[in-house]
Amino acid sequence: MATEPKAVINTADLKLDHWKQGELYESTDTSFGALLGLASLGVSYNEVPPGKSGCPFHNHHVEDELFYVIAGSGEYRFGDARHVIKAGDVLGAPAGGPETAHQIINTGPATLVYLGISTMAKTEIVEYPDSGKFLAKTNWGKTNRDNTETKRFRHIGRPEGDLDYWDGEPGA
Repeated sequence: MATEPKAVINTADLKLDHWKQGELYESTDTSFGALLGLASLGVSYNEVPPGKSGCPFHNHHVEDELFYVIAGSGEYRFGDARHVIKAGDVLGAPAGGPETAHQIINTGPATLVYLGISTMAKTEIVEYPDSGKFLAKTNWGKTNRDNTETKRFRHIGRPEGDLDYWDGEPGA
């Protein structure tokens, strides 16, 4: 049974998930906007160990993101620039093309802790400039209280796999 949304959540009470992917990616994190009853705003709590990042360099075509650094230090890749970041910094990642691609990397000696806040579009295209991939996704069903979608489409690919509009269509 789903729980009622809360008006107040303390990050110390969140159930965090730890994951690791390869040499560069690792985080202990959780998304909790739904716990607050937020349907159009995503919120995540992230703890990234030294030398790691919580995600690849990417840009959103629809969703805006904002990050607030709670503790630690690191580097913020944004477009072609790299910025030193520390506790108290607020990072913007507006929707756009590769010029707004972004990635937070913990280059400091301690765990980097930050909040991620984003708009929650039903349909989104995400590009990954370092690997040349893209993600196309849409959720067209009702969002359940446990933050799951009833229907969705998700595809990760590369532009060189592009097909002609009429490819495979009967009678074309």
